[in-house]
Amino acid sequence: MSDAFLEQIHYFRVPVNNLEQSIQWYTEILGLQLRFNQDNLAVLALKSGSLYVLVEADHDSRGHFTVNGNPEFSIGFVTSRIREFHTYLTTRDVQVESMQEDQGHNFFYFYDPSGNKLQVHN
Repeated sequence: MSDAFLEQIHYFRVPVNNLEQSIQWYTEILGLQLRFNQDNLAVLALKSGSLYVLVEADHDSRGHFTVNGNPEFSIGFVTSRIREFHTYLTTRDVQVESMQEDQGHNFFYFYDPSGNKLQVHN
């Protein structure tokens, strides 16, 4: 096919255990903007890019998958202030893994209140 039909990713859907708690965490801790909240879902936005949709799901649902029994992230965020962000999350009692470096590229993993594994890199 010479001409692609798809142009961009509009949104990501992430399962959460408690919608109200997750809205509060994503808006207060991560600074996402609440755009819409109704029934079992909420639409959040970053400064730019795809929307982030929280969906209240079954308690054991997660937005990541496993490889050899280990959780792998599905969503990666970008920041130009990665070390400051790592410290910020740590001081707010967010489950955060240690900073890693790969050929000048820094990244780390962290978890939302529902246990979804997320990544951020610079």
